[in-house]
Amino acid sequence: MDTMRDRFAPVVSRLLDEDPRVAVVLAEIGTDGFAEAARRHPDRVVNVGIREQLLVGAAAGLALTGLRPVVHTFASFLVERPFEQVKLDLGHQDAGAVLVSAAASFDWPAGGYTHMAPGDVALLDTLDGWTVHVPGHPDEAETLLRHAVAAGDDKVYVRLSLQSNGRALPVDGERFHTVREGRSGVVVAVGPMLDAVLAATEGLDVTVLYATTVRPFDGAALHRATGTAGTDVVLVEPYLAGTSTAAANDALSDVPHRVLGLGVGRRELRRYGQLEEHVAAHGLDARSLRGRIGSFVGAAAPA
Repeated sequence: MDTMRDRFAPVVSRLLDEDPRVAVVLAEIGTDGFAEAARRHPDRVVNVGIREQLLVGAAAGLALTGLRPVVHTFASFLVERPFEQVKLDLGHQDAGAVLVSAAASFDWPAGGYTHMAPGDVALLDTLDGWTVHVPGHPDEAETLLRHAVAAGDDKVYVRLSLQSNGRALPVDGERFHTVREGRSGVVVAVGPMLDAVLAATEGLDVTVLYATTVRPFDGAALHRATGTAGTDVVLVEPYLAGTSTAAANDALSDVPHRVLGLGVGRRELRRYGQLEEHVAAHGLDARSLRGRIGSFVGAAAPA
């Protein structure tokens, strides 16, 4: 199966052909995938070199001329390094763009901590007006990329990852999807965490919601789910643990509730290892999740 990033360049290349507003801004990373598109659209495929602050600044400038820039590099170079430009050039100027990241929290452990960005979504949470998509499958990534580009002049972040679920589910760029219903708690699985969550909760009497768009947070869906499943809520996110706990608390502010945020821990893992080892070290494998979720909600198998 191809990866989300494998799908990215062909999809956006087609969008370049279809929509004269679309532009692509790169900083060396990913240029090979757009070589043919650059020959067809040399004025709308821009490589700024290894200058990540300029990457975002140039995209903002293109947006102010009426174009719809799609900006791509690794998450740490797209959100963290040029955060001032994300905040000012895009946010303060109210310039819309689609930021599409790769490498996620730890997709390339051999690259070291410079190429890891577990705090990217939490960092964007300090800014107003961002839509954040976290697909869990290449097909979902394609759908959400198209949603993002078509979203007028909105500011959108699409977080691509090597981690993927076995099959795609319908996604609409807005709402959570109910995958399983239970009576003893609600587990929200974000993007590529779904397969591990389903394996971890097999036989447990819990509702599982699937989230691929986390900002805006679908508080209405969470609130509805707690009406029958109870108000113990577990969030399983593929980035910094607790990133969405405030959003869940706000959604349930009118009822007594408990929220457990699971995700990537704050402690830096200094041995490169493999992706799967990082998943396990952060307690995001199915076995670890089962213990943590089961002990929190106390959910026995349904009768």
